[in-house]
Amino acid sequence: MSTTDTFQADKINTLIVNWLRDYATNAKVKGFVVGISGGIDSALTSTLCAQTGMPTLCVEMPIHQAPNQVSRGKEHIEQLKKRFPNVSSVAADLTPVFEGFKTQVPASENEALLHLTLANTRARLRMTTLYYFAGLHSALVAGTGNKVEDFGVGFFTKYGDGGVDISPIADLLKSEVRKLSAYLQVPESILVAKPTDGLFTDAAQESDRSDEEQLGATYDELEIAMQALADGKTEKDFEGREKEVFRIFSRLNITNQHKMTKIPVFLVPNELK
Repeated sequence: MSTTDTFQADKINTLIVNWLRDYATNAKVKGFVVGISGGIDSALTSTLCAQTGMPTLCVEMPIHQAPNQVSRGKEHIEQLKKRFPNVSSVAADLTPVFEGFKTQVPASENEALLHLTLANTRARLRMTTLYYFAGLHSALVAGTGNKVEDFGVGFFTKYGDGGVDISPIADLLKSEVRKLSAYLQVPESILVAKPTDGLFTDAAQESDRSDEEQLGATYDELEIAMQALADGKTEKDFEGREKEVFRIFSRLNITNQHKMTKIPVFLVPNELK
């Protein structure tokens, strides 16, 4: 795990930008498409893509989005456009699409399950939209997941925000995302905002449930637990709040393995073919 003393933002930034440019060039695509949420992960990802000099399309996809998320996203996009002439943006209001979808499928008496399923549906509608624009622009969809989300607790929607072509920040812990974002002058409003996936707002709400409220722990706490598990520690090595967080991390890590590992394929014995 990186520390404040060893995290070299300038060198990491250069390496990621070069990697993005080389991958896109070898894939013979023209640039990148990034979904902008008003959060720090998408702000960092789009800034990294912009630095390649290749066309970078920032896509806003509100679905009953909280006003503060929308305003932060717009602030970031406008700042990015001023800094990089290769950046453009487009907005696709998916609220009518989402509401139309709900009229075509049955509801459920299990409200909690319905709420979660519809939240995941939002993420999948956004993925479809990103690939629509990627197809039109011959571009790659750049993922915005960080290391804790993608490989720790599986805090993403399979075939939603997990459906991407390339993941430039998936080896960065959330604390490292913050450091690199600050180095790259991401707007202060985004740097200090509570992380949220933006999937649970309805038309009457002004804000969304934070990631911490959903996960039961902060990213800083989860990073410690993630490293502890990697070091071979168990629940018995902790007490109090640290033990509680370790339990949370371990439970989510096990439960969400289906997101973090390859899809299982049944292999037919050769002698039967």
